[in-house]
Amino acid sequence: MTTASISELKANLSRYLDEVWRGGEVQILDRGMPVARLVPAGAENDPKALESQVSRGLIRPGKGDAAAALKEPPLELPASILDALLEDRDDRL
Repeated sequence: MTTASISELKANLSRYLDEVWRGGEVQILDRGMPVARLVPAGAENDPKALESQVSRGLIRPGKGDAAAALKEPPLELPASILDALLEDRDDRL
């Protein structure tokens, strides 16, 4: 799998799309951290592709019931996120 930074991808998009067109994959990095992958269209529905990613250590199968976690109410925070953001921005103005 090829890796490319966001700026490198923007500058050479055609080259990376050619690679994906030939069946390759491109991992996109933001400040050295993986954030996305370009894969051939339809690859996300291929069970063999999923097994391959698990065997290569790129992804881990989930555990438990994610739907149950989504049914829980959101956390009650002691402070407003908006107030904290505005306070943080005050010292920059």
